[in-house]
Amino acid sequence: MLTRRGWVALLGSLALVVTGRLIGLVELYVLAACGIALPLLAMLSVRIPRVALSTERLLHPEKVHAGTDSRVELVVQNRSGRRLPVLTVRDPFDRGRRQARFLLASLADQEVARAAYRLPTQQRGIFQVGPLEVTNTDGFGLAQVTRPVAAATELTVYPRIDQIAAMPQTRGHDPLAGADHPTALGLSGEDFYGLREYQIGDDLRRVHWPSTARLDELMIRQHEMPWQGRATVLLDVRASVHTTESLELAVSAAASIVTACFRRGSLIRLVSTDGVDSGFAAGSDHVEALMERLAVIGRSRDDRLASVLAALRRAGNAGALAAIVTSEAPLGDLELLSRLQTRFGAVTLVLFDRSAYHPEARHAAERPVPAFGAVVKATAAEPFAAGWNRTFGPAAVGVTA
Repeated sequence: MLTRRGWVALLGSLALVVTGRLIGLVELYVLAACGIALPLLAMLSVRIPRVALSTERLLHPEKVHAGTDSRVELVVQNRSGRRLPVLTVRDPFDRGRRQARFLLASLADQEVARAAYRLPTQQRGIFQVGPLEVTNTDGFGLAQVTRPVAAATELTVYPRIDQIAAMPQTRGHDPLAGADHPTALGLSGEDFYGLREYQIGDDLRRVHWPSTARLDELMIRQHEMPWQGRATVLLDVRASVHTTESLELAVSAAASIVTACFRRGSLIRLVSTDGVDSGFAAGSDHVEALMERLAVIGRSRDDRLASVLAALRRAGNAGALAAIVTSEAPLGDLELLSRLQTRFGAVTLVLFDRSAYHPEARHAAERPVPAFGAVVKATAAEPFAAGWNRTFGPAAVGVTA
């Protein structure tokens, strides 16, 4: 196709034809003929050469947390059977809103070229990288042909994670836990408790070889009583109580709590006010699914807070609960949240004050808050991570009655 320069040359040549007709100059006809022929020859020069490329796009890594680096490596090999002209390579990002653009030097047959660039990861979400395109342009810049040479790849940017302490464990009967509370059978925690099947991530030094040989399946020595606490994260995503900035802070807080509880080995559940409930589970696959959910979650006009709280008040809910809200939430909603303490062993309220996400609100506005097991108030002076660790830091973490 013609470039802007090619169209200017073609229209200018047509203008010369009209001018030559009006004033009767043969020289203008000659110039117009050259001006028309040049763009046509340019189109043939970029269409006729066979451009065959073998391309590969590698993302390192494909899934990152906001603020961390992700690098794209492109590998291009010429398989045209001839030397290629200089090509322009374009790799769009986020559906063309941004792009990486560079020149590919003239490659001999089977020659390989490599290029790399870094992706922006400041914003969470699932972004599309590509499709990769190469453009062949003639020497005068009058015509060009663009061909896709590699399909698109997805980059998942998880929410930003703060290093925080896990929620405190809770005592009491939990039908999904192996015991009522964490218990070491001996002072060293190395007393033999029993055998179980091998699970991915287990220390291979604890394989019980005699039982493995007898059962023809890897068996692991269990040195302490199996126990898993349960942690529920309730995220308020209602559009009526959130701005874009406050939602980002709330989602980051939810991801941080999920990560901290996962590292401790708890069963984790994510509930949001738009009606999504992940259910309790453990393991890296479950946490990855939660992170992908948090990567794309947005403000919702669907207010299902009442039905979500009703589900949380039913039998079968236990363990620790963290409810993440903003100061825009009505007092009545906070009172409903506080009533969950009759079902859960410990309920923590994470309250983002307006000053934490609104640049003009410099001072935290005092407002009444119902009684909770713990209240973490994030303000401009004390961000979420600092307030959380002050409440549940190493000196405060323990088993809550």
